[in-house]
Amino acid sequence: MGGRDEPEWLGTMDRIQWARWTGIPTITFAQRRGREKPSSLCGILMHSSLAVTTQGLPLGLAAIKFWSRQEFKDTTTKRSKVNFTRIPIEEKESFRWIENLRQSTTRLGDADRCVHIGDRESDIFELFCAANELGTHFLVRTCTNRLAGDSGHTVADEMSEVRVKGLHRIEFCDVKGRPHQALLEIRYRRIIVWPPVAKQRHYPALRLTVIHATERGEPVGRERIEWKLLTDLPVNSRVEAIEKLDWYALRWKIETFHKNLKSGCKAEESQLRTASRLTNLIAIFCILAWRVFWLTEMNRCAPEAPPDVALTEVEVTLLNHLVKDTARTERAPPLSRILIKLAQLGGYLARSSDPPPGNKVIWRGMRRLVDIQIGYCLGRENSG
Repeated sequence: MGGRDEPEWLGTMDRIQWARWTGIPTITFAQRRGREKPSSLCGILMHSSLAVTTQGLPLGLAAIKFWSRQEFKDTTTKRSKVNFTRIPIEEKESFRWIENLRQSTTRLGDADRCVHIGDRESDIFELFCAANELGTHFLVRTCTNRLAGDSGHTVADEMSEVRVKGLHRIEFCDVKGRPHQALLEIRYRRIIVWPPVAKQRHYPALRLTVIHATERGEPVGRERIEWKLLTDLPVNSRVEAIEKLDWYALRWKIETFHKNLKSGCKAEESQLRTASRLTNLIAIFCILAWRVFWLTEMNRCAPEAPPDVALTEVEVTLLNHLVKDTARTERAPPLSRILIKLAQLGGYLARSSDPPPGNKVIWRGMRRLVDIQIGYCLGRENSG
């Protein structure tokens, strides 16, 4: 998890961690006057922080938090009655962001090398102050137009005066998997950002960097790309601004991890009745989901690594026996060769034109390999 004695092929890149929460809902039926009435309740909610390198290699979970709500919160109705800015952060669910930031920073052991990345849900001024106190860094997508400068205007007012300082072309896929290209106009400025008026007695103004990346022109058939990022890191050039955009783009890794957790491990289909049992089960699932994700990314980040870095000697022997070498695997680097064979167990065709195997075929291959290994071990014991 980012220790100083990590393998040399991992490099000496900064660690990035970000967090996202996922809920596991349950549906119960309440009996009333002889008829069943559906009643939605909320079971366990999980907030996890994943540590990765700047190449996108997941190193493991840096923090995790489970909790449950007493009731569903109707924030739309309460917003007209309650001023949320006057509620202490410790009494809000969003406090989990700060708890995970502190736990992750402590566990990784090198605060200055960590950059905590979050989506718009993490746009919390208390989080910025907590990172500043711990001596660590953050990069979040902002959704709040805060006061800036001398507090007489807003961040949007100040950024509207900033000229375009660079262009950056990106390639991406939409929700339907169709490829697109976009040309982004990049603006950035180091400014003073103020906390909400109700909290200015408790938190100081911070000098932060605002980065705006807006798509040039109006796209057809999809939403316009517009990223507004906030970080305590300095940005003095177009290259440094693009670097921060690339770091934020890696935030999607946490979504892939949760997909492995939900679709691969079937965490939401568990029928356990108590919260303690469910959290223990999900904790084990988190390790499995991470390992599948790690194997997939290892094949892309470090294909030259030896196979025993990722798999045991028995697993490598079984894969070599079960899956014969093809033209593609013969040319592949050591680790990549064995992981392609693992993916072939899960249905990967390994054609020369195929992209590297993804999480789904690695997951299927691991499931088959585990069953085969159990049978192999039992057979050896019975044969003496």
